[in-house]
Amino acid sequence: MRRAYLHLTRFPVQRRVVESPELAGRPFVLVEAVRGQRRVAFASTSALRAGVRPGMTLTAATALEPVLRHFDYRPEEELRALTALGEALLPLAPGFQLCAPDGLWLDAGAAHLCGGEEALGTRMLALCSELGYRAHVVVAEEAFTSRAVARHGARRVEVVASGESARALAPLPLSALEVRDSAATLFSALGFTTLGDVAALPAGAVVARAGAAGTRVQARCRGEDDTPFVPAVLESVLEERVVLDFPAESFEPLRFALKTLMDRLGARLSGRGRAAVRLTFTLKLDPTGHRSVTLTLARPTARAKLLHELARHRLEELRLENPVAEVSARVDEHSEDAGQQLVLGDTPEGDAALEVVLSRLATTLGEESLFSAGLEAVHRPEAAHGTRAFRPPEARRGLSADLLEGHARAAPGAGAVVRERPSRLLAEPACLDAEVAASGRLLAARMGGRRHRVTALAGPERLGGEWWSETPFQRDYYRVHFEGLGPAWVFRDGRDGRFYLQGLFD
Repeated sequence: MRRAYLHLTRFPVQRRVVESPELAGRPFVLVEAVRGQRRVAFASTSALRAGVRPGMTLTAATALEPVLRHFDYRPEEELRALTALGEALLPLAPGFQLCAPDGLWLDAGAAHLCGGEEALGTRMLALCSELGYRAHVVVAEEAFTSRAVARHGARRVEVVASGESARALAPLPLSALEVRDSAATLFSALGFTTLGDVAALPAGAVVARAGAAGTRVQARCRGEDDTPFVPAVLESVLEERVVLDFPAESFEPLRFALKTLMDRLGARLSGRGRAAVRLTFTLKLDPTGHRSVTLTLARPTARAKLLHELARHRLEELRLENPVAEVSARVDEHSEDAGQQLVLGDTPEGDAALEVVLSRLATTLGEESLFSAGLEAVHRPEAAHGTRAFRPPEARRGLSADLLEGHARAAPGAGAVVRERPSRLLAEPACLDAEVAASGRLLAARMGGRRHRVTALAGPERLGGEWWSETPFQRDYYRVHFEGLGPAWVFRDGRDGRFYLQGLFD
């Protein structure tokens, strides 16, 4: 199968800079304990320029660069971040395989949908760039070929055609084998410097000197690799956590941890085509204790920036008895991400501001204080709406479509039928002091002590029902434009013949 290898040079370092932008351009290292000593696992570019190298003790590295900052290297965190990136790439590839700590194999079988394998690689790099990462992509037939060329090649996007693997591997250095067995050491000791040198050796001589291990190494140098592609199994529960370097006694250190969590969750949601509806944040306290907070969104979203803003407003007002050592976020409920259709002239920032306002209201007054409008199973317009516990919309139909279906019945031969409903509906219809022509046409009405002349009128639309009850109704509705007031929804009651104001249009 054709597979793409995405190589992110020193991914743990890149991840640190993405999550903590203040580290950009500064010397820092990630350290791990090796036989009781703290040694450098990864170093930033400025630290490398100062002479710091992986494997060096932290003491020696600090001697070379006195202002060197250091952080613990946690392989499990790097794996979570790499997995989140793999899920973000799912719209471009049907599956991915982890190659910790700095790479991913991706199924390139759907490259034709992107315009070819090179276009697929370009789109992968563009998506990585949006997330703040720099990478190389190589598409090839074999796992070893794609990884070796991506890690040691010069081009950002390269496609190795079927049957051309040996040619692509030939100029690469022997270090591209990235194995520490005796066979690789033997080839190096014999003075070979490239994979092409090893591939050109007689097979019999390789077997005699290096045995079966040498034969396997030479097969890879010739572009022969039958390593299967084993896609990562996606977790059913979307959850991310960040362990703080030092317990946080204020909200400021948590701000960066929240951004990291929301960036990862947003990427994973987008990759799966899902949008978060409800999230739970858990703060693990030091030395003991924890605090959980739930966030319900006004509208399902996968936008990391908006999720971060909502989380910040939800958590910054908390008062905790102990410092925070770890913060995690779990998506308890999600729905299909159908996107959002904006009205011409609107911007996503406007909706984002509304989301923040709703979040702050829920934080201050409690989630039970928020209500949303809902349709009731009645025909009478003033009773067709009710308040319900606030929940994000589940259906993708518009409100007007629901109103039109089952709540209105046009009178036969009634002329133009106006089915638009007003945004401001009165709880009870208000009787109008109306001026009516001999033909029955509404000419004007007095409201608030002022006379408002009718400048336009459309209708009628006949609504009736509840004949089985003690208060049946039969009404002819009109959309009326009053001078000085604007468009209104007015009906003539079939029982008393009087005109009533039902609502106003914005």
